[in-house]
Amino acid sequence: MSEANVETPQTEKKITMYATTWCGDCRFAKRWFDSHGIAYDYINIEENEQAADYVTKVNGGSRTVPTIVFPDGSVLVEPNARDLSAKFPELAK
Repeated sequence: MSEANVETPQTEKKITMYATTWCGDCRFAKRWFDSHGIAYDYINIEENEQAADYVTKVNGGSRTVPTIVFPDGSVLVEPNARDLSAKFPELAK
């Protein structure tokens, strides 16, 4: 559950979730975004070696997922509901 600013391969102002299909935390984050109507790009790092390399770089050598990159360059790794909600204060209104 760390947050850091890193160089990201994103080209659009969109959230990118690096994940795997078998990861419970990834499924949770996907459900959270979907239930709140928040658009994101989902990239399965098991099918995209460049994405897997990026996740490894961001996480100090570990392929920790989900790794979620936001348009402002911030990154959440293995976030819980509180971490995700903090990124979207407008949802609390």
